[in-house]
Amino acid sequence: MGVVGALTRFTVRDRRWLAGRTLLGVAGWVEVADAVFQRRYHPLDISVCVVRGSDGLLLVDTRSSHREADEVVRDLATFGPAPVRWVVNTHAHFDHSFGNFRLGPESPVGATIYGHERVPAHLDAYERPMLARWIADGAEPLADWQEVVITPPTVLVGKSMSLALGDRVVELQHLGRGHTDNDLLLHVPDAAAWLVGDLLEESGPPMYGSGSFPLDWPQTVGRLCGLLEVGATLVPGHGAPVDAAFAATQQADLQAVADLVVELHAAGVPPERAVEAGGDRWPFPAAGMTRAVEDGYRRLRPGPS
Repeated sequence: MGVVGALTRFTVRDRRWLAGRTLLGVAGWVEVADAVFQRRYHPLDISVCVVRGSDGLLLVDTRSSHREADEVVRDLATFGPAPVRWVVNTHAHFDHSFGNFRLGPESPVGATIYGHERVPAHLDAYERPMLARWIADGAEPLADWQEVVITPPTVLVGKSMSLALGDRVVELQHLGRGHTDNDLLLHVPDAAAWLVGDLLEESGPPMYGSGSFPLDWPQTVGRLCGLLEVGATLVPGHGAPVDAAFAATQQADLQAVADLVVELHAAGVPPERAVEAGGDRWPFPAAGMTRAVEDGYRRLRPGPS
C-alpha cells in the first residue's frame, strides 16, 4: 500500500478489515480503484466518493447538512485546484442529499447535481416532512436541521446517462427499485469500480427505510451482480468497499427477506405479528424488519404498487 499526501490506496484484499468499527483508523481519502476515492464520515459511516478526471472532479453524495457538506468541501482541498464540476446523489435520503445546497449551482462550488428522476417526488413525500418534524420536535443537531435548504438535483436521470470527465467516462445507471425507487449507481469502466449507494451496505445490515421496495430489491442487486467485471470493486453507501462475492451474499439475504415476507403474507399473518412469526429465519436483525414487512405487505395488496 502506498501513501501520497492524504490519499491512501488499498487493494481489495487489504480493504476487507475496513469494517465500521475500524472507521477511526481510516484517515483521509482512500483510493479504492484507479483515481476513485472514498472517504468515510461520522456520523452514520457515510461514504463520500470522488472520481478524478482530467476536466475536474465528480463528487458522490453530499451528507446530511450544510455544515457536513462544508466539511467535505474543505477536505476536497487534498485534490488541489481541480474543480468539482459534477455531483451525483445516489438516492434522495437525507444523509446523502441534504448537503446539496452547499455544492450546487447557487453555491460557491457551482457544480451541476445529477440524480434519478424520482428524487424530487421522494424528497416531497418523505424527506421534507421528516425535516419539518425534526425541527418541530427540537431534534439535535437542531441548528443543522434549521439551516437545511432541500435542493433537488439540477439534472434528472432516467434509466442511464454518461458523464464525460475529460479522459474518462462515468456511467449513471438505474437498475430498478430497491433501497428506494430512485437508486442511481455510478460505474467507472476504466477502473472496474461501482459506487452503489445504499443498494448495498457493509458496516451494517441493509436499511429498509423510507420508500423501500423489499420485494424488488434482490432482483435489482441481481442485475448489478450480472454486470460486474472480474475483480470489480463496489463501494457501498455505508462501510468499506466490497467485491462480487459480498454482493452475491447480500443479494441472497435480501431474497430471503423478500421470500419470507411473501410467505407470511400468504399465510395470513398480520403485519404487526410478522416480525415475531419470522423468528430466527430473518437473515438480518429482527429489529430492522418491521419496515420490510410494512412495505412488502403494502406491495402485495391488490392495486398499483
